[in-house]
Amino acid sequence: MGRFTYSDLIGMDLGKLAIAVSDWKAMAGELSKLTATVRDGLAKKAAGARWQGANATVTREFVGKTAKEFTDLHGEAESIANVLADAHVELVRYQKQAKTLTDAARKGDPAHNPPDPALLISDGPGGTVRVIEALCKPEGPDQRTKDRMQWYADTLAGIVQHAAEVDAAAARALRKSHGGAPENAGHATYTSLDEEQLPRAKELAGLGKDANEKQRAELRRLWESLSPEARAQLWLKQKDDLSAAGILSPTMPQIAADGGAGRHDAQSAGFEEWATKQKMRLLTEGADWKGMTDASRHMDHYLSNSGRPMQLPVDKMMADVPAFKSYVDDTVRLKQDEWRRQAVEEFKRNGGKPVAFPVEAKQPKGFYFTQEADENWFYAVGGVNSNVTGVVTAVPDAHGNPKVSLDYQANAWDRYNWDEGKGVNVGPLDIPDGQMAKLHRVGLAQEFDMVGSSDVRHYDLGGASPDGELPGPGEGRDGREDSGREQQQDRTTNRPPGRTSAR
Repeated sequence: MGRFTYSDLIGMDLGKLAIAVSDWKAMAGELSKLTATVRDGLAKKAAGARWQGANATVTREFVGKTAKEFTDLHGEAESIANVLADAHVELVRYQKQAKTLTDAARKGDPAHNPPDPALLISDGPGGTVRVIEALCKPEGPDQRTKDRMQWYADTLAGIVQHAAEVDAAAARALRKSHGGAPENAGHATYTSLDEEQLPRAKELAGLGKDANEKQRAELRRLWESLSPEARAQLWLKQKDDLSAAGILSPTMPQIAADGGAGRHDAQSAGFEEWATKQKMRLLTEGADWKGMTDASRHMDHYLSNSGRPMQLPVDKMMADVPAFKSYVDDTVRLKQDEWRRQAVEEFKRNGGKPVAFPVEAKQPKGFYFTQEADENWFYAVGGVNSNVTGVVTAVPDAHGNPKVSLDYQANAWDRYNWDEGKGVNVGPLDIPDGQMAKLHRVGLAQEFDMVGSSDVRHYDLGGASPDGELPGPGEGRDGREDSGREQQQDRTTNRPPGRTSAR
């Protein structure tokens, strides 16, 4: 069989799998009845009979083996039913996700200004997903459209891979349940696919920050597939490793808010553009002199013309601008009641055992750093998209009641560009609207993505209405302050955790 593809997932008839689940559940139910009958009837009578001699010994042994065989057959049928049921639930979810994303891509977004164009999705080479504009333009897609195309391609390819991994895990579990011996039941038994997936998740989590991008992606997929109970086992024992491996990375789209200044290096530079670049060089020095180190660093990277992403020091941003920290705190508070309620329900559903589930929240509007509030971040970032990602856990307290908590991080992303209508004035230097943006079009500077995350913080959600202070900027799990640590890097040194962009 060839590689599992996007078309395979979209066209898969999961109704047949649903029928198989129903049949195996019925089989397990009938075998349960037969097992009880054999155990409580035939085997019990044989063991209690007063029959003595060689025939009695042989018969008792035969009846005992037969009873065990019924027990083993019931266990095998129940295991197969559990594996197929889990696989069916997972595959239905991924197929629905893929179809929903496909429909959204085809529709585009007419409400956006300018409207987002419709996109077409098909199979790419090697199991990838190809995304193109429905109506191609001579000048090609703008930056926002490129970001949308890349996000759909990456997200759908991940869903296809996830479905393939669930299919493979189910196949392994079915082989182990059957044991390869038609005449002999009684092998591995499964209550869910957790038994097949959790060991691999533990192995990948153990790699921590040393996990490569492929391993991180697999770990994120496994994390999503695990049950709340299995997820809690993993999180409570390896939360530091999981955080280091990027399990809290945002999943929602991180795309440019606009098309940017246009295509890079599409025009010829003249004397005016060269003069503007020299003025910008002086401006970066002036910004440094005024203490606007982040604005200076980002301007300098723009002029370096590499286009490489840069890391945003989110803890420092919150420390420098209290309003931004309040914005992040509000994002948590808007969802905390819902998360607490969900955690308590999951806890009860799992019989009072520890549970954990991932959460992600974003406010309808991003945050804007005004020039009045902080000139440094106004020129360094301007408007920024931000969300909160984390893990909610519920564990039993000393009395068996749920104790709910949240481990979370703040994420921020932006695209450094200078649209028409954006100028800059620092000290005696003034660069009018449009001149900064033109440097990108003539190839003397280049727009770039900025992305970053804060340290992981811990917040107690266990009270009836938690209203205490949320952790401050740089206060990680151990409470130590570490604001600005991400700034200890060269201006053109980058540490991109993934492809993201939005401004």
